[in-house]
Amino acid sequence: MTDETAPWPTELRVSKDRDSLTVAFDNGERHALSAEYLRVCSPSAEVKGHAPSEKRTVPGKRRVEILKIEPVGNYAVKIHFDDLHNSGIFTWTYLRELGNERDRHWGGYLKELEEKGLSRDR
Repeated sequence: MTDETAPWPTELRVSKDRDSLTVAFDNGERHALSAEYLRVCSPSAEVKGHAPSEKRTVPGKRRVEILKIEPVGNYAVKIHFDDLHNSGIFTWTYLRELGNERDRHWGGYLKELEEKGLSRDR
């Protein structure tokens, strides 16, 4: 189900170089989300796990690209990345969260990489 009062997407556009997705909403919000950011924050079970203890830090995605996006009902999109990951369902709510809370998500990811001795490049 969707929250009928939540902002609704008016545009989803993959950049020409395939390294970002711009999402615009009917409340005026507009977020340019890098492919790397979307990939490492994928809502898939592969990344998020089925419990907090199963969460995985995904390294080496600095140069990942978006191959395509496809609609999932009227509430989300599936993003296909060039590393063949495509199992995450990005709801409109989650895309807004990624845009609005970028510092928290991205900062947490960078901290996890450092703590685990991992890199954005490998």
